[in-house]
Amino acid sequence: MIIREENIKLDNFSDDFALDVDNNKLYKNTLFFDLEHYVYKVPICIGVFGCCYYIEESNSLKVTQYMIENENDANDILALAKDYFINMYEKNDKRYIVTFSGNNDFSVINYLFNKHEINYTILDHYSEIDLQKYYENTMKKSIGLKNLEKEFNINRSSELISGQNLAKTFSKMVKDSTYIKRMPESKVEKILQYNKQDVVSLFYMVINWEKYVKVE
Repeated sequence: MIIREENIKLDNFSDDFALDVDNNKLYKNTLFFDLEHYVYKVPICIGVFGCCYYIEESNSLKVTQYMIENENDANDILALAKDYFINMYEKNDKRYIVTFSGNNDFSVINYLFNKHEINYTILDHYSEIDLQKYYENTMKKSIGLKNLEKEFNINRSSELISGQNLAKTFSKMVKDSTYIKRMPESKVEKILQYNKQDVVSLFYMVINWEKYVKVE
């Protein structure tokens, strides 16, 4: 299992345009969540679990990622995900989860929790804010994550990877325990950077939401 934690120092920012939910600035008590996964007819495994949250005292983002290396990690990543959500709720007072089209991710993780008899339902504890739905309900048009990033002037430093290519990679990891050792380190890094960019982009969208998403 690859476990990566990183603090990203932020430039000073104004939250004048931040998304407001329940009369609170959403970014302060929220997790920003994204999965990379392998599905073949049914969910097989989570390939990368990614989450970040804002730390006001240091004006930074704390990014946590778990990435499988082989089939044995497929169960362990679920246990780590459960512990992460419990810890963030009980010790860090997080109450919301921001996603982009998160229904797919929740379907995958809930299926795998049930399959492996992990007694935890994320949305029994957290309220989900799906930015795709928020955008489409306001603007009355559909949009994908990468196009929404463009609207928010978010320039990706990570290389784009298709879901199909990610699924193929995770499939090889699950079927061949030595595959990870033959993978170029640059490929592993590319996958982790891709996932990190997804969760960090969600944060930047939330703090700039009303600047770009408004009814004319």
